[in-house]
Formats: sequence, structure tokens, C-alpha cells
Amino acid sequence: MTAETVLTNARIVLPDEIVEGSLLLRDGLIAAVEPGAARTGEDMGGDYIIPGLVELHTDHLEGHYAPRPKVRWNPIAAVLAHDAQVATAGITTVLDALRVGMDEDADLKSDDVRKLADAIEDSVRHDRLRADHFIHLRCEVSAPDCLEAFANFETDDRVKLASLMDHAPGQRQFVNLETYAYYYQRKLKLTDRDFKKFCEKRMAESARNSGPNRVFISAACQERGIVLASHDDATTGHVNEAIEQGVRVAEFPTTEEAAKASKAAGLGVLMGAPNVMRGASHSGNVSARTLAADGLLDILSSDYIPFSLIQSAFFLGDVVEGISLPQAVAMVSKNPAEAVGLADRGVIEPGRRADLVRVRVDDHVPVVRTVWRQGRRVA
Repeated sequence: MTAETVLTNARIVLPDEIVEGSLLLRDGLIAAVEPGAARTGEDMGGDYIIPGLVELHTDHLEGHYAPRPKVRWNPIAAVLAHDAQVATAGITTVLDALRVGMDEDADLKSDDVRKLADAIEDSVRHDRLRADHFIHLRCEVSAPDCLEAFANFETDDRVKLASLMDHAPGQRQFVNLETYAYYYQRKLKLTDRDFKKFCEKRMAESARNSGPNRVFISAACQERGIVLASHDDATTGHVNEAIEQGVRVAEFPTTEEAAKASKAAGLGVLMGAPNVMRGASHSGNVSARTLAADGLLDILSSDYIPFSLIQSAFFLGDVVEGISLPQAVAMVSKNPAEAVGLADRGVIEPGRRADLVRVRVDDHVPVVRTVWRQGRRVA
């Protein structure tokens, strides 16, 4: 039986314009966009209809599973809680970021990460989820157990993206050791002497492990068709290394130099939506607004606040001259979908998946009123 839905009296955000009219949904796909059409259907009351958001890097799931040190929640319940929050924020496709490579100070272990992945996949099989979930492996290449943990996913076909990252002091995000001390010494409550030992150990691990692990993981991902991202590049040299390793997404470049080199090489430049909303990086690195103003921003990620993704899409044009709403919406839908090869979604046009979000803006804040995935209401 053919299933049809008509959404009428809507402001429809297309790739290059906003049109007032109706959408016809049929069997989970967009069947027609009808500007100005006076159809009988569900009245959207003049609200915006945008493509469902595509999230490439959210660290949000682990917090549901480990809400306090040494506390572990039921992994399926954690996935369901995370899924409900991302879906009601307008995210219809999410790549859940799971860490590969731990150190002895990490609260989570590799078997915890595999439990979360199993819970995601079990929930997909049993149709428990509102959003469409895939996996993003955050590969901490400096960690001694990185390759062992990566092997836990060697047959996992839900892995769409793997990022190569090194959070050792003196590297990438933390080139400035004062910033590293502010972040980690306070977090771990270390004395100056203990913090010095901590840094020396992390730097030695990075020197020993990062190079070989990058080479191995990049080759494995290319063989399996997993998209590679380079995380926190700071220099043109970092970007050149990423290009040699087949990277396609530049995640959170920390400097304008790295962002320019990434853009020139054809990489998709991804920055955090919280950075857009705050006007600055929490680590003191380059502002996403600066990159957007210079034409260097392609993709936004909610990172650690799911709602920030849709919030930034409706906010970016207010703080960066020349950014239209369709352009900002593309940064949270079309561009991330294309970056990981999901060509069936991310744009409102006939033949694409009917992954859609109804949004009303109140006092400059987007209010998510309805979410559809493949034409079925999920929020």
C-alpha cells in the first residue's frame, strides 16, 4: 500500500532558496516540492521545513553510559536516552563517536566501548531508534592499545568514519602547554610534579605510537571504505600528512592556517556548533565564526551539545555576514551527508529520503516541532 503525506503551508529550505509551498511524501521519500501549491494536507502554519540534520561527531553517548566516575548504565538504555535527545534536536542521522585507544586514567575501557557499539547495533536491528545510527571511531593514535581496540571493530559494517587524533601535550589541540595544563591538571587534580610526569609519559607515548598507528589505521580504513578524518590539525604539515593518508574530513582544525590548507586540498572542514554559539573555542583555538566569514567552513557538528547543531544553523547568519539560511542548513545536512557518502539524504528534493524537521523560531531560538525519518514521525 502506498503511504502518502502532504505537508502544506510551509517555508521549505531548499539548497539555494526558501520557498513557500507544500511537500508530498510517498513511501518514505520526498515525491514532490510544490512552491505556492494550495494542497489539502497537514498545515505547517508557516513553519520552516528543513532536511533532517546529519551529525558526524557527537561525544554525547558515552555520558549516558558513564554518567559518573565508576558508574555504568545499561548500554541499551543509554543508547535509547541518547537517541531520544538527538532526534528531538532534529538530528535524523547520527554517527556516534566511540573512543578507540585508552590510557590508564580513562574511566571507560575498550570493552565498555564495544558494549555501546553492540547496543547501538542491537537497537537498530530491533527498530528501537528514532534516528538512523552509525559509528564514528575516535582513534587516539598515541594510546598504547589503539590498534588492539581498533581490531574490536574490524568486521563492523556500521563504522562510517574514523578520525585520527592525538591529544598528547604539545600536539595539535594542545600545542600550547598552558592550555593543556589548564584542561588536564585541573581535571585530574595533579600536583605540578605529578603533572610534569604525566606530560612526559604522554609525549613519549605519542612519539612511539602515533606515526605507526596513523599509517595502519588509514590503510585499514581505505581498504574497508571507511571515510577518514584528521582531528585538530594545526599546521600545513599536519594537513599534508592527512592528505597522504587519504583523509577527506578536517575535524576541528585549530588554526586558520590548517583550515585554509584543508580547504585548498578539497577536504571538508568541520567545526563545532558550540564554537559558533559561544564565538570561541573552549580550548582557545580558532573561532568557527572566523572560518565561516572567510569561506573556510563546510560542516558543523554538535560535538558535546546535541541541540547546538540546529541552534547554530539558525544563528550563523546573524553573526556572519553573507551566510544565508540555506547555506547554514547545508552545513548540518547536505555537506556532512556527502562527506561520508550518504547520498540519499540531506537535501529536500524528489527522490531523497523524507528525513525532515519542522522548525519555528521563537526569540531567535529554533523550536523543533516535528521530526520525520523516512516519512515516519519520530519526534
